[in-house]
Amino acid sequence: MPLTRILVADDEESMRWVLSKALKRKGFTVDLAQDGRQALELIKDNCYDLAILDIKMPGISGLDLLDKIRELKSDLLVVIMTAEASMKNAVEAMKRGAYDYITKPFDLDVIDAIIEKVARARDIAGQVSSLKQELKERYQVEKNIVGNSPAMREVYKTIGKVAVSDVTVLIQGESGTGKELVARAVHFNSSRLGKPFVAINCAAIPRDLLESELFGSEKGAFTGAGDRKQGKFEQANHGTIFLDEIGDMPLDLQAKILRVLQEQEVTRIGGNQNIVVDVRIVAATNQALVEKVRQKEFREDLYYRLNVVPITLAPLRERRDDIPDLAQYFLTRSCTEMSVSSKRLSDEALALLSAHSWPGNVRELENTIKRAVILSNDPLLTAQDFESLTQAVAQTEAGSQTAPQETSLEALVDIKLRSCMNGIEKLDKGDIHAMVLEQVERPLIRFILEKTRWNQVKAADILGINRNTLRKKITELGIELKRD
Repeated sequence: MPLTRILVADDEESMRWVLSKALKRKGFTVDLAQDGRQALELIKDNCYDLAILDIKMPGISGLDLLDKIRELKSDLLVVIMTAEASMKNAVEAMKRGAYDYITKPFDLDVIDAIIEKVARARDIAGQVSSLKQELKERYQVEKNIVGNSPAMREVYKTIGKVAVSDVTVLIQGESGTGKELVARAVHFNSSRLGKPFVAINCAAIPRDLLESELFGSEKGAFTGAGDRKQGKFEQANHGTIFLDEIGDMPLDLQAKILRVLQEQEVTRIGGNQNIVVDVRIVAATNQALVEKVRQKEFREDLYYRLNVVPITLAPLRERRDDIPDLAQYFLTRSCTEMSVSSKRLSDEALALLSAHSWPGNVRELENTIKRAVILSNDPLLTAQDFESLTQAVAQTEAGSQTAPQETSLEALVDIKLRSCMNGIEKLDKGDIHAMVLEQVERPLIRFILEKTRWNQVKAADILGINRNTLRKKITELGIELKRD
């Protein structure tokens, strides 16, 4: 069925006006509510295809109104709007059954895209299933997972959607991206809260011991098995088991994991009794499992049973917007854990952290901050307190092949500007722009001239300027011409 009638609830008159005008232009009937109570009365008396709700409204908040909508009209699709792009809001909105979650300010193209998604969902499924399980102990997620980049907001949405079900989840991402934290977030926001969360690293345990760790063993089952041992699956009964680095699991054990998924039972080594277990499996890997399946190193049937809901964690270099928040979080936590006076990061240090490629991802950033806290006696951490990163940037500037390839030119310029502008208040008004341009233009033009063996025609062509302009720049900048 096509969408015809939409409710917009927001205490900001300007937002109501903009959305109403945009939606009516597309042919929708639009009703407006200035608070949660008015919206609730409209929902009771009318039939809507979609409700767009602000998260903070007088009387009844958007989230509380969302709960009431789930009770009154569970087939009504709801989009939550908020000016606070926090993980708490994203997870809570999706957990309570919101169809989507958007952050103000947004382009109207975002609304158009959501309308299309809603129409498609109604055509295919008729409605979006209601998520009823209330989020408990939300601090378990908020305390440990930091970041408001678009990539992380998608992760929060997915956590909220899958937490209330028992589907298997496959978390993929490079080492150090926080896969176990996401697995715990799924568990702590599920109906299995209060039940065991058991984690096991499949790559860290020798193959001979991994089977007994997972499934347990009977007394005398093998040399050294002096007593009956309960395996991780039994320990996780009624809870969640997290199989980290499952891509390193031997093929024969993969078959047994598949059996647990299919039959919900395990057998201890040396035993003949099938033990029923009620366990949700969340797996993680830093490898390309599709490629391992292609190479017959990972079972295809197990891959598809695990990959019901995939969650991909982007490397830190692809979500640099999160670095300032992460750095501050780790700085505060490190000071607390080590019982030292609070410290803060200088702008130069923060720019340096944001420029680094972080091959070790979030874990490397955490350790870098912790090391600086330990070694520095000053309340202000500067770029000098991150010597290894400073050296990496210096190598990049010198053209070293070992420098981090992900450090952008813009980031390096930013770092140098911050370090060189400490005396900015002493500069005359209007000097800075000309001074910076001159210092950038001179090495650029000199470099291109050297590369073209001082051929001014070729150099002008590469620079995208005419030859007369290049000659003028050479004179103004005092560039000494050489001849090979």
